Amino acid sequence: MTDLAPAPAETHPKRAELVELTQRSIAHAQASTAPLADSVKQVPASNYVDADRWQREMQQVFARVPLVAGFSCEFAQPGAWRALDLGDVPVLIVRDDEGAIRAFVNTCSHRGAQLAEGHGVARRFSCPYHAWVYDTGGALVGIRDHHDFGEIDMDCNGLTELGCDERAGIVWVSLATLNGETDIDIDTWLCGYDDYLSALGIADASFVARQSVDGPNWKLAYDGYLDFYHLPILHKNTFGPDYGNKAIYDAWGPHQRVSSPDERTLALAERSAEELTLRNLTTGVWTIFPHVSIARFDAGVPLFMISQLLPGDTPDSSRTTQHFLAVEDPTPHMETIEQQMKFLLHVVRDEDYFTGLRIGKALATGAKDHVMFGRNEAGGQRFHGWVDTLLDAETNADAAAALVAAESPVFQR
Repeated sequence: MTDLAPAPAETHPKRAELVELTQRSIAHAQASTAPLADSVKQVPASNYVDADRWQREMQQVFARVPLVAGFSCEFAQPGAWRALDLGDVPVLIVRDDEGAIRAFVNTCSHRGAQLAEGHGVARRFSCPYHAWVYDTGGALVGIRDHHDFGEIDMDCNGLTELGCDERAGIVWVSLATLNGETDIDIDTWLCGYDDYLSALGIADASFVARQSVDGPNWKLAYDGYLDFYHLPILHKNTFGPDYGNKAIYDAWGPHQRVSSPDERTLALAERSAEELTLRNLTTGVWTIFPHVSIARFDAGVPLFMISQLLPGDTPDSSRTTQHFLAVEDPTPHMETIEQQMKFLLHVVRDEDYFTGLRIGKALATGAKDHVMFGRNEAGGQRFHGWVDTLLDAETNADAAAALVAAESPVFQR
């Protein structure tokens, strides 16, 4: 991760708060300290391997909350679209003719065929099975041989729309309506986090590439994104044995930023508040509950790796897509970017997820009835607490009430 490149802008509504957080981190770096949680937290080992609990997580977490599904730069013009799967739901995201971002279940109203695969730009979507046609707003606008098919209400047979919102250059899609629930309002869900996420500059980035990697139970995988404690140990041959292992966890509801009071932070002490760029102020890993991690690296240009984690078909599997976005023109640096992508795939696949798969196998033996998150692992403690909160919430209204009731933001001191 780097802070060498110039910031996308030197003014931001949350600049003062980000400066204060950076000065706090500098103070911890100078004292070789980090904030600590009140106590050690135990999490039942069965939470990672129990099939019934996993099924509840699919229904009450991933089928309930807004999920990161894409990025504004992928839909830069009206008609820009992308098809993807969110879990077992095929989704079609498109920027409509009026410029609004929309999401639909990728299925034709006639016989259920998926309308599109991949990505592109179009004003119409023609079903590959019988050529029924839909516009970018999801309306059914054409039926092949309509006079032979018979009369149906065109207005009632458009695509099934899903909740879709756009904030800070990121696109969220909710699957809640498929389960008869109302969507959790995106502002309630983000708890103000998007005001800070916007300082990263993702809205001004360009899409470069993506690659995928299979991994362990989704919570085992996500634990690693919140954990700096393991960095100089597990990644001693990649990031190096001197990489800092202390972490500061700031939270907006269930979403967290993990930053480190390390030597790079200490170096910022030489700069005045006015000299600190937004890139200086937004270091660390920014996570979006329950399945996204945003980290920035130097690959000739500032390069975001946005890891989108989704559960697999079984409790012991997951799949992560690494999306790479560049803040500046990536074209002259593609060789360096490709090398960085290869390196990061190796780190995640051969170190993080290799270890996670082995942890899952060990936990399944029942030899240990719990795992522990130390006082220095407050991020993991909070993550598992929010999973429990959503499992305890009977409805989306209950989940939204828990978000509203939560103190937010919570800045570690």
